[in-house]
Amino acid sequence: MKVEPYLFFEGRCEEAIELYRHALGAEEVTIMRFKESPEPPSPDMCPHGSDDKVMHASFRIGETTVMASDGMCSGQPRFQGVSLSISVPDEATADRMFAALADGGQVQMPLAKTFFSPRFGMVADRFGVSWMIIVGP
Repeated sequence: MKVEPYLFFEGRCEEAIELYRHALGAEEVTIMRFKESPEPPSPDMCPHGSDDKVMHASFRIGETTVMASDGMCSGQPRFQGVSLSISVPDEATADRMFAALADGGQVQMPLAKTFFSPRFGMVADRFGVSWMIIVGP
């Protein structure tokens, strides 16, 4: 069994995937748009004019698969009560990833030395997804 995160970006999924490619080295695995669905989506799932929006996507960050969608395309993504944690091999990688995620986002805890890691920090990216970056053992 495994647990994989599924993020709903409410109309900004493609933009988020591009950020994660740049910031985290994410690799796109699959992307399906509403217009490509074998069955027409219901109007409440795909508002008028959303045919090119992402119905389902998956991408890999390191060894982890993350799934994503534009959801209901409301334009109001909400990510509360959860953070995605990334363990990286060195301080330079932590610094680079943290800075890229913080661009347009909000630093929740600056990246710094802690008693449990040479670098740890928390940041919400420009979509509101909360990330914890830690240099692992």
